[in-house]
Amino acid sequence: MEKYTGLTHFFKAAKYSMQGLKAAFKHEAAFRHEVGAAIILLPLAFWLGKTKIEIALMVASVLMVFAVELLNSGLEAIVDRVGKEYHELSGRAKDLGSAAVFIAMVTCGLVWLIILLG
Repeated sequence: MEKYTGLTHFFKAAKYSMQGLKAAFKHEAAFRHEVGAAIILLPLAFWLGKTKIEIALMVASVLMVFAVELLNSGLEAIVDRVGKEYHELSGRAKDLGSAAVFIAMVTCGLVWLIILLG
C-alpha cells in the first residue's frame, strides 16, 4: 500500500472522511436524525449563546454527538461483519456503543439547559 505524506495525505484523509460521512447518512437512521437536530441547534447556538464560550460549548456538544454516533456506527459495522448470530460479547459491544451515544446526548442536553437557564 502506498503511503502518502504532506498535502496529499491530508486530501486523501479528507476524501475518506467524506466517504464515511456519506455512508453514515445513507445507512444510519440515527445519524440522519442527529443531522436534522443539528440543522436546528447549530444556528440556535449562535442566536441564543450570549458569549463566545457559550456558543462554543453549545456547538461542541452537538458535534460531540456526531463523533460518538460515528464511532458507534463503526463499532456496530465491525460486530455485524464478524457475524449476525447472537453472541453475548457482540450484544454487549453494541449496548456499550449505544450507551456512549446516550451519554453524549445527555451531555449535550445538559450543556444547553445550563446555558439557557443559567
